[in-house]
Amino acid sequence: MIADMLEADGATVEMHRAGMDFPVDASVYDLIFLGTFTWDMGATPDEVKDFVLEVGYKPDNVAVFGTGDTQFGGDDLFCRAVDKLARFYGSRWPGLKIEQSPRGSQEQRVEDWLKGVLRDVKSLAG
Repeated sequence: MIADMLEADGATVEMHRAGMDFPVDASVYDLIFLGTFTWDMGATPDEVKDFVLEVGYKPDNVAVFGTGDTQFGGDDLFCRAVDKLARFYGSRWPGLKIEQSPRGSQEQRVEDWLKGVLRDVKSLAG
């Protein structure tokens, strides 16, 4: 969904599947969108932790988003991995936290968040 919206905005998008694809050179990207789910009562998945280690430093251009399920742990644990990663990277953008399989108003939240990130990036570049 995010990749489609970025491409519609004219961006070139490369997708990397954490834990499956070869490590990336994060320094070649203008903006990195890091997506995660939350695992086991608020934990960041091992695949995402491995990705962070593979990058080897903290880029300052990371926007974090992720899915969760409020039925497992309630609001206190909902998308906690998003909060942890956004804090770790010192992201200038708030993390986007949505339920799994976003629909309706959740899709609008994704669109609004992405527009905010892109608006900020374009103002920084201009």
